[in-house]
Amino acid sequence: MQKNRIIVSGFLILALLFSMVACKDTAVDVEEENEIITTVKLNFTSGGTTQTFVFNDPDGDGGSAPTKFDNISLKPNTNYTLTVELLDESKTPVENITDEVEEESDEHLFVFTPSPTSLLTYTYGDKDARNFPIGLTGTVQTGAAGTGKLKVQLRHQPPVNGKEVKDGTPTTGSDDVSLDFNLSIQ
Repeated sequence: MQKNRIIVSGFLILALLFSMVACKDTAVDVEEENEIITTVKLNFTSGGTTQTFVFNDPDGDGGSAPTKFDNISLKPNTNYTLTVELLDESKTPVENITDEVEEESDEHLFVFTPSPTSLLTYTYGDKDARNFPIGLTGTVQTGAAGTGKLKVQLRHQPPVNGKEVKDGTPTTGSDDVSLDFNLSIQ
């Protein structure tokens, strides 16, 4: 009888230990994955006319080379409205990533870096709920004629361990998009 009590007590202790481990909150925030973006469209509008410049890599990052990578050509000393469209064409139907970036605006930041810097100036036209810039829309003021590059980055800045990391700067997060367009102001 004593032996049976010891065995039953042993099973109860094991069951209690397993239930304590099972009930322990082991949830860890996992950093969200970057979006798959196969197409980036930059729409520059001035005086009622829109010019669209496209980057397209149907199989996404890696694999085959992009099938389209337009050179951007803008007029000097001109003000443009710039809007960005993002698509994932690796899915059927095509997924509009622009909507996702807008919905998760507190986790995304576009960065537009001209080289040389005298080619253009970008001003953000949209902000997230915490008043940080997003970059799906903005204005571009071109400078004098010249050539160079326009680096377009979409920084993915999701919360880490429940703490917001987006602070309005491109230093945190990782790139969903990083493209160097040839830029001509003429």
